[in-house]
Parts: sequence; structure tokens; C-alpha cells
Amino acid sequence: MELDIPRLVIAAPASGSGKSTVASGLMAALRAAGAIVQGFKVGPDYIDPGYHTAATGRPSRNLDTWMVPASAVLDSFARAVAGAHFAVIEGVMGLFDGYHGRGEEGSTAEVAKLLQAPVVLVLDVAKMARSAAAMALGYQQYDPGLHLAGVICNNVGSARHARWVREAVEGIGLAVLGCIPRSPALHIPERHLGLYTAVERQAAVQAFLRDATTLIRQEVDLERIRAIAQAAPPLPIPARELTPAPNTTEVHIAVAYDEAFCFYYADNFDLLRQAGASLTFFSPLRSPRLPEGICGLYLGGGYPELYAAQLAENRRLLQEIRAAAEADMPIYAECGGLMMLTASITDHDNRTYPMAGVLPGRTRMRQQLVMGYRIATASRSTLLQPRGVQVRGHEFHYSDWVDLPDEVPFAYDAVTLQGEKPHQEGFARGNLLASYIHLHFAARPEMVARWLERCHEWQRRGNT
Repeated sequence: MELDIPRLVIAAPASGSGKSTVASGLMAALRAAGAIVQGFKVGPDYIDPGYHTAATGRPSRNLDTWMVPASAVLDSFARAVAGAHFAVIEGVMGLFDGYHGRGEEGSTAEVAKLLQAPVVLVLDVAKMARSAAAMALGYQQYDPGLHLAGVICNNVGSARHARWVREAVEGIGLAVLGCIPRSPALHIPERHLGLYTAVERQAAVQAFLRDATTLIRQEVDLERIRAIAQAAPPLPIPARELTPAPNTTEVHIAVAYDEAFCFYYADNFDLLRQAGASLTFFSPLRSPRLPEGICGLYLGGGYPELYAAQLAENRRLLQEIRAAAEADMPIYAECGGLMMLTASITDHDNRTYPMAGVLPGRTRMRQQLVMGYRIATASRSTLLQPRGVQVRGHEFHYSDWVDLPDEVPFAYDAVTLQGEKPHQEGFARGNLLASYIHLHFAARPEMVARWLERCHEWQRRGNT
């Protein structure tokens, strides 16, 4: 099939150039003008999609060509844009940055070419003028297969500065689509894991989006942006069959979702539902009990260390999670979920709070970030994979799982790059799988079928 959807990629030479502000502001401005906008984020990031979702009113999706096969990325894109008028894709890092330095794998450029989408480059020109043209020229010529359609200049200091930059860039034949002045109001506060999430700061996010919308309307040529997006050619989408669950009976899975647990891929929810799962969301911070009638638990990532005191006070819920694990209910926990399942969390101020105590050991915060893609091979049969199956995932955390006993049923042998010596990671026993590694289910849809079949088996044993 062919998909005819106006689309463009918002990219930059490097992180910190302003592409998140421009992308979110552009989505909000197009929506305010009456368009139905679908947002996307290249790579494994969880925070930017939250801002996209707030800007568009539609769940943003991750497009990651390293974790997920190209056909699955196209399938995700096609499903997400159904009913939309425009697709705006925010890049990751620099335009050509990806998994390694030898090629484009996992980069914004690779996704742009896969989607046949024009690219708008956000240049931070705060400390340059004519040199911006040299930078833009390099990005224009570096990859002839990429369509660089124009530039938005960010952090412009004055009208004269804007004129100089515009003259220089347009002198190389590249359109300048806007010059955005320096604006402290558009700075999104950061902390140890990056930006604050949209779930945590809903009122502030709406204020930010209002300011960004106003600025984009004033300083960016929206009509030219629309024309660039509309010029994208029809996109061929290969037919793709999802792996169905072996049992057609609906299963009920409880999903932890609140300020402390909000790092999920929207596609993972879609794939679970398509395979026959009914998802019920609950808040580990505020829900006094687990939802009734469930046969599975999904504990995603987030910031449990920032809410550890409130989590620890919700003793009854922690006890119910521990009882579910003791009953061998199928439980999948990623990163923050793993932290909640340990005996305790020690935060950055060296304060310790009791948690569910399902896993051996405890978690403590560290100063250095653990981040990057992982290639993980199941070292034993797990809730999601048979032994020996390899999966690709991503880690992003400032905590360590410590004080482990001598014998631990580790889930994976994991490496950052092929050829490295693997390290043991995660925990897998019975129907429990906990790991720091985040997985995108579209990489291996059979993981979903396996999980739901475990839920059916658990129900057949008389558990409810």
C-alpha cells in the first residue's frame, strides 16, 4: 500500500540546539490552526514524546531503526498517522548520529530516508552569523540521499543578526524558514535524567506550549513548512502480519502509570491490545490496591527514586505486588519497575525507602549515567524469550542494583557492541522478568504472544 501523508523531520547538528522546542511548538501551532497532527520521536527517548502528546492530543510514537526492523518502523508510522493531516518527526542527537561512527544505523538521517521525509535543520546561531551557512552547507552535502529542505535559526540575538544569518544561508540556496529569538521562557528545566516529564508538569507544559505556539506563529513561516511537508512523496508501506496470541480469550494486564512510572513505548500498548490484552492503568503512588481481575503486571520505567517516600507509604499496594509475584503472576518490570521490586531504594540524598522486596538486593542512586543500546541474549527461558534468543534494547538510568546474593537467575548476557565481553543483567524466574533494559515489542512481536500465553496458563491454573 502507499501512504500519502504530509510529513517532515525536525533535526539539528547536536542535542541542545532547540529541536525539541521547535518540534513541540510546531506541532502545537499546526494543531491550533485546525490540523490533526501526529508526533514522532526518533530513537528510544521517553520524555520528548510526552511533550508531543501534550501538543497534539495524540500519543507520540518512537521510530527506532536500530531496535526495530525497518518494516516494523514503517508499520508503526502507518498505524499512527491514520486520521492525521500532518506527521512531525523530531530527530535524536545530531542529524547523522546513530549507533556507531561507521554508518547511519539508528540515526535521524536513516529514519528520514526510510520515510522519504524532508528535513528541516534547527541551527543554534547564538555565537555565529555567516558561519551558519558553512554548517548548513556541510549538512546539505554530506548525504546526497537526504532531502534537506530548509533551516530554522534558533537563539537569534537581534534583527541585524537575523538578517546576516538569513543572507548567508540563503546565499547557498537553502531556505531559511524562520529566525527564533532567544527566549528564556522556552527553556525546559532539566535534572539528572534530562528534562522533566510532561506527566509531572502538566500545567507548566501547557504554558510552555502556549509560548512556543506563539513564537512559532510569529517567527516561522508555517505556510512554507506546510508546503514542504505536503511535497513528501507517497510512501510505500509493506504488508506486515503481527504474531497473534495462541489463545483468543482476552487477558487483563495492569499497567503502572503515573509521575513515577511513565516511560513506555505507545506501540507496546498497541501490540498488547492487538494480541488480546485489556490494559488497566493504575498509580503506584496513589492506587490503594491492584486492579481486580488481572492476570499480569507491567511495571515500566520512570523516576521512582524521586517519589520513593510516597511509594514506600503505599504499603498495601507493595504487599499486593509482592503477593502477585509469590503467586507467580506474569510480571514484566523495566528499569524503574525493577527498582520498585527490590528491597529498597536509596536516593541521591542517601535516604533509604522500603520497596516491594520481590527481588534480592536493593537499588541505590549513582552519580554517573548508565546509557546506551544493548544487545541482550536470554541466558535462560524468560517471560518474553526462550533461552538463547537475542533482543535489542536500551538502558538509561542513574541507579545500581546492589547487595546481590551469590546465586542470581540473571535474565540476559548483554553487550553494548558486537564482540564485547557480555555482562549478566536482569532477573528471570518463573513468570517474573525484571531488567534495566527497555524493549520495544515491535522488534519481536512474538514476545507479546509468549507473555499473553503465560497469562492464559496462569488463569487456567485457577488464579484470578
